[in-house]
Amino acid sequence: MERFEHDDAVEVIHRSFPLGDGFPVGSTISAREATLRKYGLAGTRLEASTRRIEAMAEREGLHPYRVLENQVGNTRLAHEFLTHEFLAHASAEGKNRVAWDALFRACFGVARPIFGLDDLLGRADEIGMEREKTRRVLTEGRFGQQVQDDVESARRLGATGTPYIVVDGRYALAGAQDTDTLLDALRQVWAETHPTVLVADNDAALCGPTGRAVPV
Repeated sequence: MERFEHDDAVEVIHRSFPLGDGFPVGSTISAREATLRKYGLAGTRLEASTRRIEAMAEREGLHPYRVLENQVGNTRLAHEFLTHEFLAHASAEGKNRVAWDALFRACFGVARPIFGLDDLLGRADEIGMEREKTRRVLTEGRFGQQVQDDVESARRLGATGTPYIVVDGRYALAGAQDTDTLLDALRQVWAETHPTVLVADNDAALCGPTGRAVPV
């Protein structure tokens, strides 16, 4: 966004897309074990894949950025579901970005769990959200329908995993992308939706809505 020429015209919105509904409910497992179960990745293949992501993050100034040291849990039924409701509540409070950053910093920066209610209440304290109100919102499932709507919308747009970025409803980028790729996508969409108008230095005219010629 800092490099995009029209950054003031772009709004970044984080949407919910719960993952990992096949993991045990009420407990967490290591990211290594989860990746082996879900994708069959282990050993040198797993190390190479995650180190590439960590190196990409470091180039963007995100350090430390931990992947395999994390703990993950059942994302749909309990832990991640709470996480997404936390973000939905934070959005309603005008704190979407700071809440997102707090969760990412906890999960990928210091490998701290974010799947339980107490974990999320701790993050709420960090960003200045009222603790008891946040507890009520999460325990009542107040934003459950919003989470489900986000999931259905993402699937209609072709998402099967995360990250999945949609630009202006017309271009999708799946997987971890570097900033050059994202910048190219923004510029391409901007060029297609904001055509350049060349004006000749003369008395040329255009037809207006009434069909009459109007000065350029």
